[in-house]
Amino acid sequence: MKILLVEDDPKLAGLVTKGLTARGFIVDHADNGDDGFVLATTRNYDAIVLDVMLPGRDGLSILRQLRAKCMSVPVVLVTARSALDERLDGLNLGADDYLTKPFYVEELIARLHAVLRRASGHQASILNHGALSVNLLTREVRCASAPVELTAREFALLTYLLRSPGQTFTRAQICEHVWNYHFDPGTNLVDVYVQHVRKKLGDFGPTLIETVRGVGYRVRPEATPAPGKP
Repeated sequence: MKILLVEDDPKLAGLVTKGLTARGFIVDHADNGDDGFVLATTRNYDAIVLDVMLPGRDGLSILRQLRAKCMSVPVVLVTARSALDERLDGLNLGADDYLTKPFYVEELIARLHAVLRRASGHQASILNHGALSVNLLTREVRCASAPVELTAREFALLTYLLRSPGQTFTRAQICEHVWNYHFDPGTNLVDVYVQHVRKKLGDFGPTLIETVRGVGYRVRPEATPAPGKP
């Protein structure tokens, strides 16, 4: 799951980023409200962790504008203040949860899982494709009922492709989403990781992730029965 962290305290941002990354999240970080707003409105995130007091646009202003644009991405507000009025303002503007500094990263992770469950529903947190089942919350992967152990990057790669069966993703798109940096045409990083995932999925892997020659990769669309056939 990809998270946007908007936090101007470098020490806290480092701790949160390290903790979330260790749990398999992909994290983009902005240290001011203006950059945070640009990222929030130009990239896709599963959730946003948003400090209230920021240089540039403040967190409540960002939240207000996101909701005005009908952007329903879950937002967890973070602030050093504990005033009831501010918490109510944030929730009334459409925040999904609220944390007061200082907090434990484990608590933030639990809150993120909770808002993601509410936003997506339990069924939406499970991706199924043929013999493959992926739980986005517990990160459990099973193929033909057997558990499959994936690294954080392998899991991010598989779920990125699996969310859109039949859609072809370029190597540049995959690299930006999974590794969070621009694609270097001279690297075979994406190809190597695709091979890793295919191998770990056994016989199912090569048929699941298809190579689109000269473009990139896609998850094979599930077969649709012909009319009148089961």
